[in-house]
Amino acid sequence: MQKPSINTITVKNLVNFLLILAVILLGVTALNFRSLSQHAIQNQALAHAELVRAGLTAHMKAGIMDKRDYYLDEIKSLHQINKLRVIRSQEVVSQFGPGRSTESLADDFAIKVLETGRPLFESKEWSFLPTMRAIIPYIASSKGVLNCLNCHKVAEGTVLGVVDIELDISGYRNHSIYVLAIMALLSMLFLVLIILNTRRTINSHVQTPLETLINHAMEAYQKHTPVSPDQFKTREFANVAQEINLFTSDIIAHQEMLKEKNRELIALNDEIESTLRETIYTMGVIEEQRSKETNNHTRRVMLFSQLMAQKAGLAESDTDLLTAASPLHDIGKLGIPDKILLKPGRFTEEEFLQMQNHTNIGFSMLKHSRREVLKAAGIIALQHHEAWDGSGYPQGLKGEEIHIYSRIVALADVFDALHTKRIYKEAWELDKVVAWIREQRGKRFDPALVDLFVDNLDEFSALGDRDESSIPGAGCVSH
Repeated sequence: MQKPSINTITVKNLVNFLLILAVILLGVTALNFRSLSQHAIQNQALAHAELVRAGLTAHMKAGIMDKRDYYLDEIKSLHQINKLRVIRSQEVVSQFGPGRSTESLADDFAIKVLETGRPLFESKEWSFLPTMRAIIPYIASSKGVLNCLNCHKVAEGTVLGVVDIELDISGYRNHSIYVLAIMALLSMLFLVLIILNTRRTINSHVQTPLETLINHAMEAYQKHTPVSPDQFKTREFANVAQEINLFTSDIIAHQEMLKEKNRELIALNDEIESTLRETIYTMGVIEEQRSKETNNHTRRVMLFSQLMAQKAGLAESDTDLLTAASPLHDIGKLGIPDKILLKPGRFTEEEFLQMQNHTNIGFSMLKHSRREVLKAAGIIALQHHEAWDGSGYPQGLKGEEIHIYSRIVALADVFDALHTKRIYKEAWELDKVVAWIREQRGKRFDPALVDLFVDNLDEFSALGDRDESSIPGAGCVSH
């Protein structure tokens, strides 16, 4: 899953924050606007009630109270009033009678206002046609121009009646919705502008400089050139560029030191590997001298094995490993007593069994090493007398159960032993050696290797050092 960019995370968090802020501001504004609107409507209702009071008082003084309905209807039509009526209190009814039929019909709200003398307001702002009902008391007072006590025989502060007004407030509500919609649109506009500006700022001052810094840092590391802090507009990136230059210089210095150490280690390892291979070859020569092998037998077996591995298509690493390990194929003979190892004649059955044990001795000498070349030498030492048909020793392995290294060395060892002069025999002619090896195809030797040997006979015979003055001795093949 791909991780989000700095731009995406910042914009997402900013949008969430601004949306919450916008909702809160719109909510607070809506509540305040509603409160102001209700206060304005209530003031309007109070003004209408005062107008009704003044008009009715004037009608009373003029003696034309029977005309008051015309006055109330006129007020309704001029001031967006749905309903308007006056309800008399019991005191007024007692003095002047019940008046019109509607002037004595009081519901619970009106009764409550008549009893408490405090106005009540009831809003229905969420209906399809929003209204506000205002029930405003008409209090008897001797103060002011309209002295109620001149006409009404009541005490100061008596509730003479209420003005029951139902106002159409759809205009207020629609205006409120309009204002809130404008605010919401402005908020969204500012939100979009803030987001765009934030994205531009992040791209200009964070993302692009960061990508530039990364690219230049890689280039500085590869080309060993510093990153210029002057190309960045912000102090932070300029400081980071300077830190990268310091870090890069330290890394380069350490890398040069590591390269030098690595070169030293490679040289040391090459020297160790060379010394090990030289030691392995020398150990093979030591065994050759003790066994009184034909001079240079170890070298020739090594060269024959190398050429055979190449012809067989072994990997270069395997060929190199086999070449280095092959000189130790008979290292186990160091554990065979001289009276048996150097015996010029044929072995007794018991002596032959002891001589065969040189394979196990060689493997025991090498099997504990962790070095690949010595592990390979151990396998060769153990298996180079195994036969393709299973008639060999010490384990009686057959076919591809025998390691390819051992199959190659077995053929190279026998070829050199037959083709060189020994104390008990003259060197065989090349044709006789080839004929015998062909006879052993599929018996003692791997058929594929025999075919390779025969097909490349000229190259194999050219490798042999057939010097007649070589040291006489008994070859491994005779045993």
